[in-house]
Amino acid sequence: MSQLPDCPDSLFAAMRAHGERPALREDGRELDFRETLREVAVRAERLRSVGCRRVAIALDNGIDWALWDLAALHAGVVCVPLPAFFSTAQLAHVLDSAGIDTLIADHSSAFHAAGFGASQDQLAQRLVEQPPQLPAGTVKITYTSGSTGQPKGVCLDAGTQFAVARSLWQASLTSLVARHLCVLPLATLLENIAGLYAPLLAGARVELLPMADIGLGGATRFDVERFIATLVRTEPHSVILLPQLLLMLVTAAERGAPLPQSLRFIAVGGGRVSPALLRRADALGLPVFEGYGLSECGSVVCLNTSTERRIGTVGRPLPHAEVRIAPDGEVLVRGPRMLGYLGEGECSDEWLPTGDLGHFDDGFLVLHGRSKHQFITAYGRNVNPEWVEAELVQQLPIAQAWLHGEALPANVAVLVPRRSDVPDAALAEAVAAVNRELPDYAQVHHWLRADEPFTPANGLATANGRLRRAALLETYRDAVETGSAAATLSGER
Repeated sequence: MSQLPDCPDSLFAAMRAHGERPALREDGRELDFRETLREVAVRAERLRSVGCRRVAIALDNGIDWALWDLAALHAGVVCVPLPAFFSTAQLAHVLDSAGIDTLIADHSSAFHAAGFGASQDQLAQRLVEQPPQLPAGTVKITYTSGSTGQPKGVCLDAGTQFAVARSLWQASLTSLVARHLCVLPLATLLENIAGLYAPLLAGARVELLPMADIGLGGATRFDVERFIATLVRTEPHSVILLPQLLLMLVTAAERGAPLPQSLRFIAVGGGRVSPALLRRADALGLPVFEGYGLSECGSVVCLNTSTERRIGTVGRPLPHAEVRIAPDGEVLVRGPRMLGYLGEGECSDEWLPTGDLGHFDDGFLVLHGRSKHQFITAYGRNVNPEWVEAELVQQLPIAQAWLHGEALPANVAVLVPRRSDVPDAALAEAVAAVNRELPDYAQVHHWLRADEPFTPANGLATANGRLRRAALLETYRDAVETGSAAATLSGER
């Protein structure tokens, strides 16, 4: 069995230094750092012995996911995490576009159509004669669902991933995090870097449970009662949440749900977070810290911390990253970042354009929304719909919201109620509450009740829940334009 690399800057060197401290735990199974490294070495040798060049992991969250991911790093093979919420067609695209020859799965039968044989001890293979060319140094390809049908592969080297992980470790030092619970799928880069690598660097224990135990089902279903029960049982110091998960947790706590006193660092990102929601969390004593990042930069770029925090911002840039604002307001990032998109050549720009708009407030980054989502009303006012939508979904009756007003005299929102029996009067009251806090040009001047929820199945949302704005406009164009005109004539505007 080969030895782990002895590099002072490597993840494995840091893990070795933690010795017999607990590293990974899943229900009754626990491995300390030495045992983890031994398991990683065994699995890495197995990948080498079967001639693996590119491996995809199709497992639920658990110790095995972590061990195989670390084994791929040690073996020097390219690792591609497979999100469970991708469709069959999307998974097939990922496997083929990345040239995957080895699959890690409990049951490979779902991948027989892609050419994989029966799995033996979680490993299945197929013949790939000429895998697609990758940028030099690629060790991981993370796929972003984006706003189109086919996911896009972001090629990352080890240095970028560990630079981000080290920054996150340093940023959370004052919070004394010794136990992290993985809430998001490890196949998402954010949890992979911030929820696995960063805690392991810090010598913290990573709690790994199946998604069903966490309460997260697919890309859109979340059982908050099950999640809270898991929090109480595992007593983590840190978790990573998406804005919608934080909203449900805060709402449940406000209604009396018991939360563990152990929580020291609740990171939230992946979408706009309403400042009002953060203030509600503060009132409950929840240590919530908003951040910002993107896969192209190896995940997190900015983060609020226990020593430097400002509500309404995504924090200061982490030590590994430089951030500046272009003349047109776009956020630009320099530092460790992707090698390039799969199939599109290497990334050569010194400053990476993010597509996000923002400004700095005393060193804290304030985001305005995506530049491509911004619309200009008929009165010439710029509106970033994510801002308004984040406020709308904070209201209890509203589950999803889409705002449109491009070249229109009045902004129109299409609303998905949280339950089918929510009356229109409750939706109207919720909209009015939001409007009271917004300037006139950004207010919802008219609203419509959606025909159905926005989901990947009907093409109105991506697999990770982001709105497909072009599809929504195509579906509701006539109703939106009619509603805008009616609102103007009636004086609603």
